[in-house]
Amino acid sequence: MSDPRVIVALDFASTDEALGFAAIVEPAQCRLKVGMELFSIGGPAIVGALAERGFDIFLDLKFHDIPNTVARACAVAARMGAWMLNVHTLGGADMLQAAREAVDGCDQRPLLIGVTVLTSHAERDLAGVGIHGGLMHEVDVLAALARAAALDGVVCSPQEVTGLRKNMGAGFVLVTPGIRPTAAAKDDQARTMAPREAVKRGADYLVIGRPITRAAKPRDVLEAINRDLEPH
Repeated sequence: MSDPRVIVALDFASTDEALGFAAIVEPAQCRLKVGMELFSIGGPAIVGALAERGFDIFLDLKFHDIPNTVARACAVAARMGAWMLNVHTLGGADMLQAAREAVDGCDQRPLLIGVTVLTSHAERDLAGVGIHGGLMHEVDVLAALARAAALDGVVCSPQEVTGLRKNMGAGFVLVTPGIRPTAAAKDDQARTMAPREAVKRGADYLVIGRPITRAAKPRDVLEAINRDLEPH
């Protein structure tokens, strides 16, 4: 696939495991996500090592701080060679604009994506932190905030894809964690969906971790998912 939709979450406890996985798949098959655990272990070096192997890297650190701090962090992430990075939309309009201006000034501009509501959260979790308008309403509000700041798109659960695609238009990138192939365990994801259905509803990129990385034959699982995503 020249533009693979699958982003494999490298939720490993060591850089050796992450590099070992990267050795058995090809950049044409998937992109790779480096999250907080792996980045805390491997730092910028693991991002560089994976990028040198030809993989597009989604740096998933969900920056959320004062505008100046987030802007500087985004610029550093871009210099690392990240293909995509994210910020938390709850940081507000000024923070989102500062982040976008920072990546706009980079020689190689990464995609800048806003996190809306984590896919591990359900309605009761939002109520527990004082958000009572409803999950979908909160996602809509945060996505609109991201679009107003000219971010490239948002991270959302597959359940929100249909509404967001309708409201945000074709050019707004939708990245969906919580993707689980049929019969795969949900793990700690509350709002999940099968890959083909998520794409049918309008998802651009699918973040899939443990169903691939913990499989006995990860490459075979990845190939099966990619085949299922091909036009029928």
